Amino acid sequence: MKALVTGSAGHLGEAMIRTLRAANHPVLGIDILESPFTDKVGTIVDRDFVRESMKGVDTVYHTATLHKPHVATHTPQQFIDTNISGTLNLLQEAVAAGVKRFIFTSTTSVFGDALIPPAGSPAEWITEKTRPIPKNIYGVTKEAAENLCQLYYRNFRLPCIVLRTSRFFPEDDDNKKMRDIYTSDNIKANEYLFRRVDIEDTVTSLLAAAEKAESIGFGKYIISATTPFTPEDMTLLRTDAIAVVRRLFPGYEEIFAKRGWKMFPAIDRVYVNALARTELGWQPRHDFADLLARLDAGGTIRSPLAQAIGCKGYHEEEFSEGPYPVH
Repeated sequence: MKALVTGSAGHLGEAMIRTLRAANHPVLGIDILESPFTDKVGTIVDRDFVRESMKGVDTVYHTATLHKPHVATHTPQQFIDTNISGTLNLLQEAVAAGVKRFIFTSTTSVFGDALIPPAGSPAEWITEKTRPIPKNIYGVTKEAAENLCQLYYRNFRLPCIVLRTSRFFPEDDDNKKMRDIYTSDNIKANEYLFRRVDIEDTVTSLLAAAEKAESIGFGKYIISATTPFTPEDMTLLRTDAIAVVRRLFPGYEEIFAKRGWKMFPAIDRVYVNALARTELGWQPRHDFADLLARLDAGGTIRSPLAQAIGCKGYHEEEFSEGPYPVH
């Protein structure tokens, strides 16, 4: 029994390799980049390379992708080649090799414009029932890859689980206005309330998905830290998020004040992970309450695994306007 991890030099790929190796689980890591966690260097766009990599594999953890930060530096065709054609190659060769389960890491970015409520409306309560409205080539290609997974389950009975992960990267925010107002750690701490997940919990979601894939067949799940909010909070969150957070966490302001942090005045969307917890049996550990306890004890916002992986960046070059260019 062997796992294949695509994108082994990336944040999540490295996290998966580290975790599987620690459990003495046979694993092959592939990536276009050399790294201590990459066993074979090559591209998933090359079907022959994929075929060779699939030998003896029973579980595929597909984390390789072009990300949103690449939108300004890569062509739409490159996104299609990697995110769609690369995924298709993996699915085709997984079927040919008799793979038992295929776990695809997608993104909450597929929701796109569905995440932005109209002016004067409550914050959006985002569940698997929310209809995606991708707003860039990244979201379009990830949703297309999700549909390929569903097709290969329907036509070839390859169990496929799609995990729409929220933010887990440690790099600075891509929004300059946000960077000018809040520190990087302050932004990420706030996001644990509604749109961030720790990489340790992301790893356990992939492992949980692999455990349940054959019994579920096909499913799509939001992977984000468990929000403390309820649908009843959505109206006030849009206009006075501080009041909502203060009610739920009376001591948070003192902990934040020691670091010079502040809460966002408004929150426009909340990712809901209830279905993943129920159907996958996933048990995320890192939420806003856990974060506050860690900070109060003198710790950091990053889990041990997140600290071990560190920041990788998305580009070899540096950009004057921020960590990466955006359109």
